[in-house]
Amino acid sequence: MSRQIRIFDTTLRDGEQSPGCSMNLSEKIEVARQLETLGVDIMEAGFAIASPGDAAAIATIAHTIKNSTVCSLARCVEKDIDAAWGAVKEAVDPRIHVFLATSPIHMQYKLKMSPEEVLESVRYHVSYTKKFLNNIEFSAEDATRSDWDFLCRVVDTAIKAGANTINIPDTTGYLTPGEYYDLIKYLREHVDGVENVILSCHNHNDLGMGVANSLAGIQAGIGQVECTINGIGERAGNASLEEIVMALKTRKDYFDCDTRIDTKQIYRSSRMIQTITGVPVAPTKPIIGANAFAHESGIHQHGVLNNKSTYEIMTPESVGIPKNAIVLGKHSGRHAFEARLKDLGYTLTTEKLDKAFEKFKVLADRKKVIKDRDLEALIGVVPVSGPVRYTLQQYVINSGNTISTTAVIKMSKGDESFERAALSDGPINASFAAIDKITGLKVQLEDYQLRALTDGQDAQSEAVVKMIIGENSQDVITGRGVSVDIVEASIKAYINGVNKYLNN
Repeated sequence: MSRQIRIFDTTLRDGEQSPGCSMNLSEKIEVARQLETLGVDIMEAGFAIASPGDAAAIATIAHTIKNSTVCSLARCVEKDIDAAWGAVKEAVDPRIHVFLATSPIHMQYKLKMSPEEVLESVRYHVSYTKKFLNNIEFSAEDATRSDWDFLCRVVDTAIKAGANTINIPDTTGYLTPGEYYDLIKYLREHVDGVENVILSCHNHNDLGMGVANSLAGIQAGIGQVECTINGIGERAGNASLEEIVMALKTRKDYFDCDTRIDTKQIYRSSRMIQTITGVPVAPTKPIIGANAFAHESGIHQHGVLNNKSTYEIMTPESVGIPKNAIVLGKHSGRHAFEARLKDLGYTLTTEKLDKAFEKFKVLADRKKVIKDRDLEALIGVVPVSGPVRYTLQQYVINSGNTISTTAVIKMSKGDESFERAALSDGPINASFAAIDKITGLKVQLEDYQLRALTDGQDAQSEAVVKMIIGENSQDVITGRGVSVDIVEASIKAYINGVNKYLNN
């Protein structure tokens, strides 16, 4: 019988810590629901002590999710654990994930604690967590650069104090797969009672070995893998959920392991994270990159036409990339539109479907053929929840290579309309300056990206802006806009970012 591997998704915690990947409450709820649909066993919804907003988001997710464990991270500090419990206590299956560093460099320079003090802290704080619940995970931060015998003592202490999941993270992405395998094997051979807990891995990708190390850990006896959608996370990111899951599925003959992930939801999950964060994946990204199932070489094309298995070890459909069976255009009805969305994995409420169909009809008047990427882009800009403060009504740009550019922007806010003009050295800068005059906000533009979502002269453009709003803020807000007009897409992206800030 195949061994079941638990998937612990930390997109909402470690993934969100990636620069430019922050999400507001409505976006976090939308992602959490998709993770539940995907079938993750545990979702780490955040770090409750980090901020009141983080704690509130975790609590809302805990109240919403019914079919996955909801977890909050906490340091080995009483107030962290109290905050974590307050956030997850309404969950159907709550978990608290406590951690403490165990490597010499972390103990000396970050914690300023002796090894014995670390052991006592682990014992006390895991026991303290036990007062609230039994589902406790302990992580030895920077475990892979720790002394192995000391790490054994730490793990033994955590188990005896009540932890039933023990995480051995490669926090800095330092080890090679062979070394990680040996470490897990060593722990299994030298810690009493380790067979009664679930061993977990959380491997970062600094040397590009996050997935390989995780798979090596599974071979050594790991029962839980911590990962993120698209591999997002701090620095070079985390081990990628889709790569681990599809490696286990495609090479079941080798690993003899299963997960409860619905792999047909992988593509949609990936697209959702790209849309919300504004961070696209590389075309060559395994599983979900644009080129993952593309064949340009004549030899490859010939082989695939005769038998797909000549060059495809998995099918696009197995990860949820649908066949383009229906061509949509301006004469397409609501039924065909809704059916195609379901093929793509989207099930919208009546209200959201109404808004999406309205936007589809507007787009269909500007494009002859609506492709799947157009639909995904359209769904991505349908508001999920929360009030929309500002809406674009119209804009007029006067520009040329011999004159300064003038932008006139008209926006509405409730029943009120505002119109302002601004002069600058280009249509985008002038438009953003006019919006700033309307909102009165002090905005610092950190990044601006523009790309075509589909091919052809009538392709939709996606604009992504990253901005910091307010003089004392350090939070980067991502705004996104889509249109066949690059200026309109840019304006919508900027307004989207402003609305996110105002809705927080």
